[in-house]
Amino acid sequence: MKIEHLNENKGGYFKAVNEGKIAAMMNYAWAGPVKIVIEHTEVKPDYSGQGLGKALVLAAVDYAREQKVKILPLCPFAKSIFNKDDRLNDVLF
Repeated sequence: MKIEHLNENKGGYFKAVNEGKIAAMMNYAWAGPVKIVIEHTEVKPDYSGQGLGKALVLAAVDYAREQKVKILPLCPFAKSIFNKDDRLNDVLF
């Protein structure tokens, strides 16, 4: 499984790709120069329960740390990941 990231001016996504197929995707939007808003996370049914959604959120956390930006998780799934792990609070907006 490979996690890919695309960042554009207004937003982007992280996606988990397995053998050329998208297994999971998480979209975000930029809210100014120092904040991204996680809007939606979706895991395809065939890949459910494999931790891919969490892996996407953690990839966004790594990106936020590297870029020195904050994350606002509006997506209920992403928000639940942040609520369960205090180690992610450094990037939480």
